Amino acid sequence: MREVKTAGLIFICFPLLHGFVAALNCTSPTPESLFAGLEKELFPTKLLRPVKSFSDTLNVTISMTLVGIIGVNEKEQSLTTFIWQVLEWYIDGLSWDEKECGTERVSIPRKNLWVPDVQISEFMDEDKSPKSPYVYLYNTGRVYDDRPIRVVSSCRLLIYTFPFDRQNCTLTFGSYIHYAGDITMLPSKTPEEDLEESREVIETRGEWELVDIETAPITLEILDGTYSEIKYFVILKHRPVLYVVNLLVPSCFLITLDLFSFLLPPHSVDRGAFKMTLILGYTVFLLIMNDLLPITGEMTTPLISE
Repeated sequence: MREVKTAGLIFICFPLLHGFVAALNCTSPTPESLFAGLEKELFPTKLLRPVKSFSDTLNVTISMTLVGIIGVNEKEQSLTTFIWQVLEWYIDGLSWDEKECGTERVSIPRKNLWVPDVQISEFMDEDKSPKSPYVYLYNTGRVYDDRPIRVVSSCRLLIYTFPFDRQNCTLTFGSYIHYAGDITMLPSKTPEEDLEESREVIETRGEWELVDIETAPITLEILDGTYSEIKYFVILKHRPVLYVVNLLVPSCFLITLDLFSFLLPPHSVDRGAFKMTLILGYTVFLLIMNDLLPITGEMTTPLISE
């Protein structure tokens, strides 16, 4: 009886020594045959991290492409963007022959696979972007997860030099629950490649212009452990033409007229009427400024307001 238990234990542990799942054998190069193999070998283990042993670290690569700058809210200190997030990782031990199974890759429902819980730390609102229910699974065990995300993130905005200001907002991608020993976040592209791709596909052409994108892998140490994260620095700047035409030029014009009004004789009737007209012009100008100038909850005031 003891020999039977020992043999059974060896039989259970033997596959774990060679990988998370076994190589798939397809009876024919058809979708039905491949999915039958996946349902037998892979889908039952969707609750487990796809590594050989618990002490192994899973490398998750990430790339972020900025598709659109939806808006910047100075009062709430928030940035709303639309991005494409691409995650890639490997399922240890999984493979199949392309000719035997008929394909190199196949789309799998996300709910049938283990997916890393990568989130953005600066999130301020729920993601309202379209859901992507599928991921790509390759015959080498590589999983490709590409999905759109509408991000409302917190960002400390500095508006003193408005409208010639630059803002540096961060998007931090990392796992909420897995330690760095479980999941390590790695960038799949260089910052130059992320910036070039973002400039090619960006849709919005509003008042904000994308200047640069920088990345920095960081290790966050908290009381109960260490977490691996990737921090993206999204650098934006205002397009100042609108504000130069609507604010700076009228302001300089009013100031110039006000200075020349002192050249009129003090007892002239025209001087009083001219001054009243300037006061009316300033009033209208201030109403326009209230709609165009940013408002923040901090004590910082734009230089143009002062």
